[in-house]
Order: sequence, then C-alpha cells, then structure tokens
Amino acid sequence: MKLAVIFGGISTERNVSISGGRSVIEALRSVGHEVIACDPLYGENFLEESENIISDLTKFNDIDELIKYNPRSYIEAINSSHFDGVEAAFIVLHGKYGEDGLIQSLLEFRGIPYTGSNVKASSLSSDKSASKSVFASAGVLTPAWTLVHREDIEKEEIAKEIRKQFGKEIVIKPNDQGSTIGLTIIMDGNLDDIEKGLLLAAKYSNDILIEQYIAGRELTVGVVNGDALPLIEIDIEDGFYDYGHKYTKGHTNYICPAELSDDIAEFTQSMALAAYHAVGCSGFARVDFRLDDEGQPFCLEVNTIPGFTEQSLVPMAAKKVGIEFTELCEKLIEIAILDFNKRSIIIV
Repeated sequence: MKLAVIFGGISTERNVSISGGRSVIEALRSVGHEVIACDPLYGENFLEESENIISDLTKFNDIDELIKYNPRSYIEAINSSHFDGVEAAFIVLHGKYGEDGLIQSLLEFRGIPYTGSNVKASSLSSDKSASKSVFASAGVLTPAWTLVHREDIEKEEIAKEIRKQFGKEIVIKPNDQGSTIGLTIIMDGNLDDIEKGLLLAAKYSNDILIEQYIAGRELTVGVVNGDALPLIEIDIEDGFYDYGHKYTKGHTNYICPAELSDDIAEFTQSMALAAYHAVGCSGFARVDFRLDDEGQPFCLEVNTIPGFTEQSLVPMAAKKVGIEFTELCEKLIEIAILDFNKRSIIIV
C-alpha cells in the first residue's frame, strides 16, 4: 500500500513530531508498505529533505524561528504530485496546522483518507475552551475555567481579578497549544507570577485559558476506535508534567495500568469515552485527567494526535492489551480508510 506519513511542520512541537514520524515510517516500511515521508515545512520539494531529517533526527534548536516559515508550504506539499496514488496518510503533526483541522482539510480536498479525527472534531478539540464547554454539556467534569484575550492582559486589575475568581492555585496556558508549551502553574497566587504567566501564554496564542488547579494524580486514557485502553498514571517526583518531564528520559515514571480501584478506573475510562465522543473524535485519541483526593476525575483535554513513538503513552497502553506498535500503526490506517469511505458515501 502506498502511504504518506506527515510530520515535522512549523508548530512549536516540531521536534516531538519528527521523532514520532520516524517511528511510524520505520514501522510501516518494516511490513512492506511504500511510505513517502512528508515534512510540509518544505512545500512541494519535501521529499529529499524529509528523508534527510528522518535519517539524522535533526532538531530545530530555535523553535521561535519557525514563525518565519510560510504555512502556504502545507498546501504546496499536499497538492504536489508526490501524493498522487497515496492510499492513506498517517498524520503525526502536533499543534497548529496539525491538530486543528487544517491539514485534515487539505487531505479531504485531495480525497486521501487520514488517521485520527475529522476536520470538525480536530478543530474543536484543539480549542481548549470550546472543548471544555462541550465536556460540561456532556456531563464530563472539567476544572472551572475562563478565557482571557491577548489584548486584555495589559489591564491593570487583570491579575487580581483572576486570583479573586480562582484563588491561589491557578493554571495559565495558551488555548490552542499542546505539549504544555506556554503553560504556567501558580500555587501561591503571586500577582507578578500571574502576569508573567499571561505574557508567556500570549506568546503562543491570541486566547489564554485560565483554569482551576486540581491537586491530585495525573492520569491519561488512550482511546482506539472507540475502545478505552488501560489507564496510565504519570508519576512525577518533583515539579509538574511540563515539556521537560514529557520528553526527557528518566524525569517521569509511567505506571500502566494505573494502580486504582476497579470502580475509579472504569469510571475514568467511561468519562474518557464520553469526552471522546462528545467532541466527535474517531480513529484514536488520548484524554487527559487530574484525579483529586476523593477519586473524582477531572477531564483536562482531548489530544486528537497524541505523541506516537513506541515509548509514547497511547502505544504503551495498547501494548498492555497485546497490540504491538507496528500492528497499531496498521490498525489506525485501516480505521482511517473505513471511516473515510463511510463519510464519502452520498445518499441520493
């Protein structure tokens, strides 16, 4: 089968995406698929550059420099002749232009099936505030939140208003970023720290999510084709689950399956499925939670394109139920083709 793996890109999660793209390409090629590697940063000339990146795992040292690249390159890449005859695309793009429905839109126009959720679900899930509204309407408990626009962060009383509404323990993050980029957790209500957190988040998004901090355990639930995988607990010895803890070996312990009572585990899985279906996900996703001291899970967000190396959380949980990484990659391709064909049926 001729497949494309789309990775890299110009979001702040470029380096993480490259690692995932390499893993997926190696897995699919190992079982005989013809795979083209596509880093859309390079537009229609992506083929050779993408193979070079996969070979040496080149990292982009200054992520902020990516803003200088033109997103038009995505259109040129997907519209190029290299995608002629491609039977399905495996998307490993994270963040902006990857998880927000834009790359999915381009593939829709070309009539190419792709892994993960459709345009609408991708767009909704990438908007943290909008998806939390959907969670709440579906009966999925989520931390209290509000949205602050970039132009409002200069208001003199904004930090005090936030502390008055949320207390001393506050989470501040961009409304449409992943990998905890631009995130600040404040535990003492310090006004200077709130202002710094707002400024940091505003570097990455026009909208800033202010969220109630939930003390407790960090859990995540992978979902594949509507089935919940075993829970994973993310155990951090110090600090919080930030970019460094996520992507630096030895900084975080992962317990799979999480050591929870059957009742709490099953309820959390049911909430993960409720959140997954509420935003209209398909294929696969990962749903993140905080579990408070009373055993109540609070849904934080749905990741429609979670990390995807063999060590990533969804593949880790899938392996616990007997699905090896290569098998998982092929399974997601099969699901993508079936879902796309269902959407393409026109009833007259």
